[in-house]
Amino acid sequence: MGCIVSVDPSGPGGPDPTTRLDAAVTTRPVALATMSTRTRIELGRRADLGADCANCFGLCCVALAFTKSADFPFDKPAGDPCTNLDEHNGCRIHPQLRERGFKGCTVFDCFGAGQKVSRQTFAGRSWREDPATREAMFSTFPLVRRLHELLWYLDEAITLVERERAHAAAAEHVRTRTATTPDPAPWLAAFVSVRHLTDGTPDELAALDVDAEYDAARALLVLASEVARASVPAPPRRSRGKGPTLEPGSDLMGAALAGADLRGRTLRGSIAIAADLRGADLGRCDLLGVDLRDADLGGADLSGAIYLTQMQVNSARGDAATRLPEGFARPTHWAGER
Repeated sequence: MGCIVSVDPSGPGGPDPTTRLDAAVTTRPVALATMSTRTRIELGRRADLGADCANCFGLCCVALAFTKSADFPFDKPAGDPCTNLDEHNGCRIHPQLRERGFKGCTVFDCFGAGQKVSRQTFAGRSWREDPATREAMFSTFPLVRRLHELLWYLDEAITLVERERAHAAAAEHVRTRTATTPDPAPWLAAFVSVRHLTDGTPDELAALDVDAEYDAARALLVLASEVARASVPAPPRRSRGKGPTLEPGSDLMGAALAGADLRGRTLRGSIAIAADLRGADLGRCDLLGVDLRDADLGGADLSGAIYLTQMQVNSARGDAATRLPEGFARPTHWAGER
């Protein structure tokens, strides 16, 4: 398995956290096996949105740069192989990444872009064996990675909408509820469109405006969240001075939210680094792009959280009592906490 490196996605950000869905979280976790169980396989919509390091040429360990920080022990320029990458594109210290100072390697996922670029875009030609493709491969990988992350979010949006329609159809008041539950067709069309873009040639991908694709998907992702949260009672208004503001783009760094009822809230794009969320209920809480690095999730219920990624989970702290969505992996570093 290659060393997964953390990198801030390229491209301009913006004040609206949904303008760049990947801008708010610069370090995100890895759950390679579990991600593959959450891909679209019905109706020909299959997309491999989980990393398969065995079929990748270690692109995240070479193409991306990292900077000496709490996440990495030294600087590495983009295009230079990590010193821990072996000749078989594996990581020499993978089981000890955190202990050796490479926490950033454990909070990144390529969403399957590594094997897509290695095996499909470049037809199995390695940067080691074909120096002529080296630069093109390294510039293509981050673009495909961002497109695959967008596919992951669209996949989640499709799931949300389809689930609500199924619930509406089973409800006694099906006639009134079905009329307000959108048809998933627009989300499916967006997924297919972005999936098609990922099949482009290196030149086609280089000419692509990936930011525009995120902009085009923003409204659909927000709407899917609203559909999923519609059945949750509106959260009570918080009195001024009674705790932090709970809305999109909030500054929740170090916020005291232990035991908070966050069901149905929209926190997308918020900064919640080192926030105290012990015992909090985040059912149907929109966590798209929320920075949860070092947030304390001990005993928190995230089983129904919206747009939660395994990467966010891995960047946080938790314990055996933390409830995670089905298919998510409990980070190994949680075992030693508390």
